[in-house]
Amino acid sequence: MTILCFSCQAQKQPKPIKVGAERTEEYLPSLSEQRVAVLANHTAIVGEQHLVDMLVEKGVNLVGIFSPEHGFRGGADAGEHVASSVDEKTGAPIWSLYDGNTKRPSEDKMRAFDVLLVDMQDVGLRFYTYYISMVRMMDAAADFGCRVIVLDRPNPNGMYVDGPILDMKYKSGVGALPIPVVHGLTMGEIALMAKGEGWCKSCDLQVVACENYTHQSRYTLPIAPSPNLPTQHSIYLYPSTCLFEGTVCSLGRGTDFPFECYGHPQYQGSEFGFTPVSRSGAKNPPLMSKKCWGVDLRNIADEDVIAAGFNLEYVIDAYRNLNMGEKFFTRMFLLLTGVDYIKEMIIEGRTAAEIRAMWQDDVEQFKLLRRKYLLYEE
Repeated sequence: MTILCFSCQAQKQPKPIKVGAERTEEYLPSLSEQRVAVLANHTAIVGEQHLVDMLVEKGVNLVGIFSPEHGFRGGADAGEHVASSVDEKTGAPIWSLYDGNTKRPSEDKMRAFDVLLVDMQDVGLRFYTYYISMVRMMDAAADFGCRVIVLDRPNPNGMYVDGPILDMKYKSGVGALPIPVVHGLTMGEIALMAKGEGWCKSCDLQVVACENYTHQSRYTLPIAPSPNLPTQHSIYLYPSTCLFEGTVCSLGRGTDFPFECYGHPQYQGSEFGFTPVSRSGAKNPPLMSKKCWGVDLRNIADEDVIAAGFNLEYVIDAYRNLNMGEKFFTRMFLLLTGVDYIKEMIIEGRTAAEIRAMWQDDVEQFKLLRRKYLLYEE
């Protein structure tokens, strides 16, 4: 007869992850009698309410909200200019960092607060822009003597490190630090690393870490981090399919499955088709209203996507199928990959495995450097 030990089974269940914002005892006391600003968006949820609403409810003197790409409510297109405004619920001013003019706030805005709270759900990619907004704000905070508190959240792609390290000649709005495409760091860890390595000015920095999280945790995001990453599967595919932003192809913006497919009107030999249309979060998607043929990636298992890592096979397939040569790529491809050799080797006809070998030593060196700043078990 088999006797089940339910207490033993219960012990094997992982404890629920507690994000930094939920650990209010670690940061709320230090906000007393301080003028507080936040750098946050729609993902800054604490329990059942938004961080901003919670702070106001707790009597914190909230003087302003800085909003990153996609805006404070998270509905704007990638790279879309978002005007500054006022939060209707709290009356706090919203200062956009994506209004087309502001790379860092003006002096009057920086002098308006003493402490900056940072809370945004990242997805762990060098070209995902939330960390760039954070590092720019850390620079500004150092100049004006402001304290920065990062309320950390898990990295859903934090279980591996992969891809080339950014050649800083390609530093841009989609790549700001010399890190791999898939860097394996949380926002808090990036902040510590940027400060520790001198990639930004040294500000007064505190990170409120998550509880019960390791880098091998499979963390399912409770809310989409941006309009075109609506599913966990799209987040896992994003490191590889985002490269299509730097090509003539569509990666599914303007469909129900962005970042989970790729295609082009001239793609040959496929029965899978889709037509991008204008919609919320994708007002003018590439190849809008054109019938595209290509590859549906929705049926690939999550673990297979993760095991493949930063996977060039999709881009190489489309490049060879379309047979356009250099015209297949746009300038954005170099900014996304951050190096010259990937594009050059694809044109030369090299395989994904041959190109991957080029960055392996750099990744191993980065992993050693990264360990100094890890807050969580690998």
